[in-house]
Amino acid sequence: MTDKTQYLVRQEPYYQVQGQEVALYEAAYHARLPVMVKGPTGCGKSRFIEYMAWKLGRPLITVACNEDMTASDLVGRYLLDANGTRWLDGPLTTAARIGAICYLDEIVEARQDTTVVIHPLTDHRRTLPLDKKGELVEAHADFQLVISYNPGYQSLMKDLKQSTKQRFTAFDFDYPEATLEAQIVARETGIEQSVAAQLVKVAQAARNLKGHGLDEGVSTRLIVYAATLIGNGVAPRDACRMAMVRPITDDADIRATLDHAIDATFDANPA
Repeated sequence: MTDKTQYLVRQEPYYQVQGQEVALYEAAYHARLPVMVKGPTGCGKSRFIEYMAWKLGRPLITVACNEDMTASDLVGRYLLDANGTRWLDGPLTTAARIGAICYLDEIVEARQDTTVVIHPLTDHRRTLPLDKKGELVEAHADFQLVISYNPGYQSLMKDLKQSTKQRFTAFDFDYPEATLEAQIVARETGIEQSVAAQLVKVAQAARNLKGHGLDEGVSTRLIVYAATLIGNGVAPRDACRMAMVRPITDDADIRATLDHAIDATFDANPA
């Protein structure tokens, strides 16, 4: 029997509440409704789910989805060992058995023929057929399925089917407003609020270029990286270029535009 305590979130993750999302998620969990979290890269979707698992005292099993992931990677497979063959549950099956929150991160990265295995767990049946084993797993009363993805970054070939979408309740996430985002960065990294605000200003300049040369803007995660570098003695301008510009684009013109925004933002505090 799997020890569910190994999946508990033992320390409170820092999460800054922005609206009614905590109360709404709690309502969905108490009704055992599946949840879909949508929003841009690095805006706090995974941190929110981790925080809610901690707040609810539930085990959390996270799966980072990718295009090579098969249904067997989710539900389980037979393995060969010295005594013959044995069945090994996958993360989805484990979560269903022990009553964990199963979080499938970036679900659209998985193949559609893989994601259909979640369907019986997301309706009145709350079951998971293990065809290879000939077993029907009935989900634990505390089990909940959560998925996330970035709808603004996906092509039509990487979107969820309506038959999947309409099995979930959903939250829309976005980057926090500037003052709150600066507070989050300062709290996460320990840098001064004024410096955090300057970093957010640079990030907003990059976000304004989304769809105009950039596929994606600077995430809160990358702002935290820049702040961490500054906290470790890196000059602010260098930290911005390293953490907030170079990772998101190789286009020389866009880099020059963002470098100019960095220089303009930190002119009052040369580095």
